[in-house]
Amino acid sequence: MSGSRQELIGWVNELLELNYTKVEQLGTGAAYCQIMDSIYGDLPMARVKFATKHEYEYLGNYKVLQTCFTAKKVDKAIPTDRLMKCKMQDNLEFLQWMRKYWEQNFPGDFYDAKARRGAGNDPAAANRSTSHTPAGNRSTSTPVKRATNGGANRSMSTRGDTSSHLSAVGNRSYRGPSPDQAVILGLQRELQEERNTVTALEKERDFYFGKLRDIEVLIQQELETTPESGESALLKQIQAVLYSTEEGFEIPPEEQAAEEEYPDETF
Repeated sequence: MSGSRQELIGWVNELLELNYTKVEQLGTGAAYCQIMDSIYGDLPMARVKFATKHEYEYLGNYKVLQTCFTAKKVDKAIPTDRLMKCKMQDNLEFLQWMRKYWEQNFPGDFYDAKARRGAGNDPAAANRSTSHTPAGNRSTSTPVKRATNGGANRSMSTRGDTSSHLSAVGNRSYRGPSPDQAVILGLQRELQEERNTVTALEKERDFYFGKLRDIEVLIQQELETTPESGESALLKQIQAVLYSTEEGFEIPPEEQAAEEEYPDETF
């Protein structure tokens, strides 16, 4: 469902316990973040700022929102630049999409919007001038139940008393890493193991290369000192083994040119 502007504003106010009067007020990005938090319950709401006045302050909110979309694999582009302008049409279209997404994914649990925002992050001070809206007449002493669609109503009608709902919210707030976070942690561990393996192989390579280099120098010195000795044939065979290459290997052009220019130089 798309919903009219007033209907959508009423839904936002009831769900998040706000006093918004215009769709444009959602341009700060804070309400969008908390709508997603009402679904998943794991957004860092301490980083979401409601009492903002300037566009540059909105960026932090949209970064939190984008991180959530990425973590939850939400296939929706966030038109941050347009939303931050607080224009009615852009925010109305995005809010309509957000409402539809919420209806499809809302788990039906009790949601204490003020508790999730935390002390000192209440937008009431910023929105005091708009407290004449219907949402502003609600009592703020107790948290409200989230607005729901048909499926959410059925879910909420089967819940127990308020204390059990608060317990459920508390458990959801302190749950462990999400599946996506677990995958990321696993990949990070694998990457670190691969790095350790590469480091060990490089050390081993340098160790044996150093030994071969020492042998090469000794053979070259011996051949230069006694080129016609009885051991020179054996030394040349060993030298040939040192300089042999694997089948299909080609010497880079710059190295080949260097060998032709300095044929007697030891590498």
